[in-house]
Amino acid sequence: MTPQTTESIRQHAIREFPREACGLLLIVKGREKYLPCRNLAGNTEHFILSSEDYAEAETKGEIVAVVHSHPNGPAVPSEADRTACEASGLVWHIVLVTDANGEPEAGEIVRFAPCGYEAPLVGREFSHGVNDCYQLVRDWYKRERGIGLKNFMRTDGWWERGENLYLKHYAEAGFYPVEGEPEEGDMIVMQIRSSQPNHAAVYLGDGLILHHLYGRLSSRDVYGGYWKEVTRLILRHKAIRRGKRGDGWKGRVG
Repeated sequence: MTPQTTESIRQHAIREFPREACGLLLIVKGREKYLPCRNLAGNTEHFILSSEDYAEAETKGEIVAVVHSHPNGPAVPSEADRTACEASGLVWHIVLVTDANGEPEAGEIVRFAPCGYEAPLVGREFSHGVNDCYQLVRDWYKRERGIGLKNFMRTDGWWERGENLYLKHYAEAGFYPVEGEPEEGDMIVMQIRSSQPNHAAVYLGDGLILHHLYGRLSSRDVYGGYWKEVTRLILRHKAIRRGKRGDGWKGRVG
């Protein structure tokens, strides 16, 4: 990057501190340009780059890199960063910002690129929209069954706003509801401390599920007790096997 670009990135990161700054590096008419973007995340722990800003950037030039800051360090890619980098297919840059001296100061900028990284199915860190319960389901289906599930835009806390994304999109993703006990590969939709179904797991067979609870590491757990009580829907993918269709809705209250 040019010294001018580097300085623009650092100044943007300082202005956004203690929130994460995010932006895009463009090539416009053969010249490098940094475009600051809006971070739509509701907290200081991660960033959600505005899709409108991304679309606008595409009209101005060629997007060659994603840039964001790590307030109070380190400038090391998190698991979510590495996952999102792979999904984007772009180079990423992280700028370190600290306030050790009482005022925010931007330091080193670290570059990394897609390298084939895959987050582990068990033990991955939670990051909504990047490494969350639905992404874990998508990864399991891709790795274990070779099925690519459609991704859906989701903002943190959608269930608290009364949105019902699982019921809205399951058919579009290739699922249909079934009655009775789950079979290996079924997706189990649950309702956890919410007015809407807001959690998904993959049934692994032998009484086990794979899932990723909000704020925890992904894990395998026994499917029984509480998990059955909060189950609202059992879904089967049409590409795996065809079973008897039903309304699939579990009328229990969690």
